[in-house]
Amino acid sequence: MRFALFSRVPDDPPHLKVQHEGATLKVALKRRPTATRITLRVSNASGEAVLTIPDRTPVDTAQRFADSHGGWIATRLAKLPARVRFEAGAVVPLRGVPHRIVHWSSIRGITQATKGSDGAPILAVAGDPQHVARRVQDFLEAEAKRDLSESVKRHTGTLGIPAKRITVRDTKSRWGSCSSTGALNFSWRLILAPPFVLDYLAAHEVAHLSEMNHSARFWKLTRKLCPRTEEAERWLKNHGTALHRFGSSGPVADAS
Repeated sequence: MRFALFSRVPDDPPHLKVQHEGATLKVALKRRPTATRITLRVSNASGEAVLTIPDRTPVDTAQRFADSHGGWIATRLAKLPARVRFEAGAVVPLRGVPHRIVHWSSIRGITQATKGSDGAPILAVAGDPQHVARRVQDFLEAEAKRDLSESVKRHTGTLGIPAKRITVRDTKSRWGSCSSTGALNFSWRLILAPPFVLDYLAAHEVAHLSEMNHSARFWKLTRKLCPRTEEAERWLKNHGTALHRFGSSGPVADAS
């Protein structure tokens, strides 16, 4: 519940509904005190439309704005890449190589990257079929943590500055980050990309242990740690968005 002088203002609804050509579109409503104008975006990370409004903007005004952009919202939603669910038969990249998810046994066991009877790469998942998605997610996160830990260890050894902690999450807007305390955080989705891309992000964040900026010295250090920096940057620019098709998470299209 928000307050306006002496009156209580009802809480904002989590979503607005916009009617367009017979369809009902849901728009997430976010109020941001630092916002100076209304902005509308469609996120590849969440697959939803998001309307952000300044603190003093009435919900009715937000609704009218959303209604006036119904066509824009529908068009952007239609252009979102098809989502790939972690289920048997789905094809998911692992270190840049497509792997088909196969539920090979109902007996509890490990998830592993191997080859099928035809020699093609697969992710073999065991256990209750209802838990295939969770087991694939757990496997990919563990593989990402392992590869990133190895890369970080190698780069910090070169730099001579240790990382305090390494965490892997489903970050929405960054592939990686480095805190002022030396803690490194990465997106698990980097395990879907070719290894040189993951290694570049590890080098990028390790370089921040020495240079907490994006100065010329930072980029010189990053290139020293990872000679394929420019190649990895190009790959992320051209293909990074597609990594968010798998599971849930990316860039946005904006209107204002």
